[in-house]
Amino acid sequence: MAVSSACYVYAIMDPTTPVTPAEFAAYYDLRYRVLRAPWNQPLGSERADDDEAPDTTHAMLTAPDKTVVGVARLHPSGPSQGQVRYMAVDPAWQGHGVGRKLLEYLETVARQRGLTECILHARDTAVPFYSRMGYEVVAPSHTLFGSIPHFLMCKPL
Repeated sequence: MAVSSACYVYAIMDPTTPVTPAEFAAYYDLRYRVLRAPWNQPLGSERADDDEAPDTTHAMLTAPDKTVVGVARLHPSGPSQGQVRYMAVDPAWQGHGVGRKLLEYLETVARQRGLTECILHARDTAVPFYSRMGYEVVAPSHTLFGSIPHFLMCKPL
């Protein structure tokens, strides 16, 4: 009997931080496939100059078969503020709590670091998700790749 992927999310999956080169390769692969490839962006555009900064936290969730199904990162963006960036969930796993678990994990890390608010720039299609997670739209932000409107959102921690 086949078991749906949703059954595993709450019982088995916990956020982890990629450590090994293979884990980082899988982490960046998902970031590329979800956030860049659909808009024909070049391989490598999924990486940022500050990805390797010591105060950046990378988070990922894996399925029971060790496939990476969700990734995100947090970095400080001000004295008491953190920023969530590069949130990506495999399309097959969207709607199964993966994004929620990643975001809650990064918010916990932010609180542990003494940060009092978290910001992010949400794609227009992701605004309802972040709103459900307690974020409020502050202002329109930027348009990515000429066609993806973003909105600055904020949440007190």
